[in-house]
Amino acid sequence: MKHTIFASLLIFLMACSTVPLTNRRQFTAIPSSQMLSLSNESYNTVLQTEKISNNRQATQNIRQVGMKITEAVEKYLQSIDRISLIDGYKWEYNLLESKTMNAWCMPGGKIVFYEGILPVCKNDNGIAVVMAHEIAHAIANHGNERMSQQMVVEMGGVALSEAMSKEKEQTTQLALLAFGVGTQLGVMLPYSRKHESEADEMGLYFMAMAGYDPREAPLLWERMQQAGSGGTPEFLSTHPDPQNRINQLNKIMPKALDFYNQHN
Repeated sequence: MKHTIFASLLIFLMACSTVPLTNRRQFTAIPSSQMLSLSNESYNTVLQTEKISNNRQATQNIRQVGMKITEAVEKYLQSIDRISLIDGYKWEYNLLESKTMNAWCMPGGKIVFYEGILPVCKNDNGIAVVMAHEIAHAIANHGNERMSQQMVVEMGGVALSEAMSKEKEQTTQLALLAFGVGTQLGVMLPYSRKHESEADEMGLYFMAMAGYDPREAPLLWERMQQAGSGGTPEFLSTHPDPQNRINQLNKIMPKALDFYNQHN
């Protein structure tokens, strides 16, 4: 019994890591190589089942903002000797033809925006708020953390490779939910308040590092709140109360503006 407890504790400690900028310790039990493989497969599935937007200008805007932020993120990770966090990442930015107000970023840097969120974004700074927030989820390894937790709850903690061979459909669905992708499944699994607050903070800093004005973030959430007055948009339904988020963003704004001023 003692040996079992010791072994479990050892596995837990080996699977612990820290999140950049916030330094929160987290439990991520799935090897990154397996997460990347699962992410690529899930991403291709989404692109095959959803319609890619033919709005070239909007798609170009999404990609330009995305590339600018990911370049800033890579430069930052390099500066703190954490570039290994994105080993194997191949950034992709796609816009899907849908009125859904949502966006997400899978492990490996697979990013999707839905056309429905663009009016709320309003401008490149607004796109940067959403883009940086979703990229922050990936950099913070929230998908792995949630997938690890869900594997324990739903499958008794079996290895991902075993789950994929025996229960591939169930595992794929768990992955899509863990990555914040669920519209085609008819359900959205919210990130925890902890993950959302963390992605808000990191995202605010990331967009500022890329030269986008972080003061747009509270304004975007005000617009999102207004957009939800006639019904809850998907992006809002999976996030904490907008007013609480706005208040928190304003609290950390001085540090974000420091990053912004350093890069402008």
